[in-house]
Amino acid sequence: MRSEPSIVLKPSKDYTLHITAKRYRPDSSSDPPQLGAITLVLLHATSLHKETWEPTLLRVFELAAKSHRASVNIHEAWAIECPNHGESAVLNHAELQAGHEHHCNSQEAVIVSCKKYAHAVHRFMTAGPVDFGGRRLVGIGHSLGGVAMTILQCLEPVIPFSSIILVEPMLSPEGAPVLAGLRKHLIRSACERRDVWSSKTDALKDMTSRARTSPWDRHALSLYAEHALVPHKGIKWDPPYMGVTLACTRDEEARIN
Repeated sequence: MRSEPSIVLKPSKDYTLHITAKRYRPDSSSDPPQLGAITLVLLHATSLHKETWEPTLLRVFELAAKSHRASVNIHEAWAIECPNHGESAVLNHAELQAGHEHHCNSQEAVIVSCKKYAHAVHRFMTAGPVDFGGRRLVGIGHSLGGVAMTILQCLEPVIPFSSIILVEPMLSPEGAPVLAGLRKHLIRSACERRDVWSSKTDALKDMTSRARTSPWDRHALSLYAEHALVPHKGIKWDPPYMGVTLACTRDEEARIN
């Protein structure tokens, strides 16, 4: 699998946050793409990051390479990050912090939601440096990303997807009240989550032993330590604290809806 450095779409008047994405290609992929080749668009879950899809893509590309069906010919995949997660959270720190300071004024606050994530994806795909027009698009969204992928289908101008795959989306045909209990549990989990470690190595060791994260694929866990953790604000203190903390803060995670 080949990957490229992140592409960053700078803020605009209509969307005031940086948007980051990464492109992945099977080793056999080449330009121009074969007729009917698939472009995957991947949206991650709350508290994760765009690189979280890498172990999945390795497996999917491997299976596609072994398939003799033209319908599973994958040209490339794009993982687009929620603006308050991972690398994007670092780029958007000042804007997000301003949102916290003015949280009582909804007109001033920058609150990242499922809808805000969907608009980020829409902007990247329509105003970004890559032309997605005329492609056979398959959307895959996990949890937060599943809801954002659903909202994306309704935004104008419409981006035509041939199919979408939703993994554990926070959606119910009976409406939001049915999900209220789960939402309450997720908010509590976010607020009580550990968010400081002495180093990424310490964080990885800790998460390997925790009930929530110990079952994770080891590659995915290593990627989490690498991309979902950032230097603690104490790095600017005197003397500095050299630990790490969550890129998507506990407050940011709890506010997502």
